[in-house]
Amino acid sequence: MSRIIFHIDVNSAFLSWTAVKMLREGQPDIRLVPSVVSGDPNDRRSIITAASIPAKKLGIKTAQPVSMALRTYPQLVIVGGDWEWYKQCSRGFIEICTSYSPVLQQFSIDECFIDMTGRCTEENAVTVATRLKDQVREMLGFTVNVGIGSNKLLAKMASDFEKPDKVHTLWESEVEEKMWPLGVRDLLWVGKKTEQRLLAYGIKTIRDLASIDVGQLSRLVGRKYAQQLHENANGRDDSPVETERTEAKSVSAERTFSRDYTDPKDIDRALFNVACIVAHRIRRQGFRASTVSMFIKRTDFTVAQKQTSLDQPTDVTAVILNEVRRMLTEIWDGSSPIRQVGIGVSKLTHESAFQMSLFEDPKMEYYRDWDRQYDESKAGQKS
Repeated sequence: MSRIIFHIDVNSAFLSWTAVKMLREGQPDIRLVPSVVSGDPNDRRSIITAASIPAKKLGIKTAQPVSMALRTYPQLVIVGGDWEWYKQCSRGFIEICTSYSPVLQQFSIDECFIDMTGRCTEENAVTVATRLKDQVREMLGFTVNVGIGSNKLLAKMASDFEKPDKVHTLWESEVEEKMWPLGVRDLLWVGKKTEQRLLAYGIKTIRDLASIDVGQLSRLVGRKYAQQLHENANGRDDSPVETERTEAKSVSAERTFSRDYTDPKDIDRALFNVACIVAHRIRRQGFRASTVSMFIKRTDFTVAQKQTSLDQPTDVTAVILNEVRRMLTEIWDGSSPIRQVGIGVSKLTHESAFQMSLFEDPKMEYYRDWDRQYDESKAGQKS
């Protein structure tokens, strides 16, 4: 049976949620005028977290300083965020989505995947998605986009088509028509640096990326990432919608900073400390991990995240950390302030035997010895 996956994404979440609260208080709907949400509406240096559609039409964007937006439009409406209210709105949104399918994976505070396989058909999927979309609007007061596809990648891509308050499909049969003409940066997981490498090689569209030889692509971005990009560009993604039960078979840790970090050395030191914690935890439980994920949270509460699959399961701190460092270059520009970092590992196995690679890092035994000493020091602290 072909899978049917929905990706549901709140339109301009922080601004929409703020607008709903203000309407309940008898204030005008800020979604209808040029408006933005920022951390501190009284500080012109504050960064814009979300912008209304009228503001976006004027060229005002998220991550811009308020001062720049005011130069574009001096009458701009600026309001502050309310994180506790946002979490309340998110819970209501997730509850409605769960009522359509219990197989739900929350991707962030304002988006999730649900597996609708067996709960609807390709023929009536749009009807069901439209009913879900309208229910969110009528019950909670804000709008969502729903993307429908035969896997998570296609569903996520579909939900990013025309907004707001829309339902779009991207079935495998529609990839060539709807997805291939898009620019490479529109493909999920392609960051700015990867885009620059691809453009320099003449790879401008997703069609170009889908057509290039994987060997050639490997010389640009590395073998593992090249394989992932090529599969995704052709609309292929076999990752499951991970429910809470699946996610429980994972280990993660995070660190929130007392101040904003911008120095790459500070960020790397924090990631090192978090990687030590995560690797120690899986070794203590006798696990090795096949998937590594990481995220950064910016000062405006927006999150950038990435994950990768390993060639073989590992419990080595250095291996996990090196993958995280590589992913960081894809989601961080090297200077924007960061408030929090996190690392997770999943697809855990208890297998004790693993295949030694002929090309294994010659320092691997040193790394393992370092881990043994780290584990011993932790055990000594508890005794």
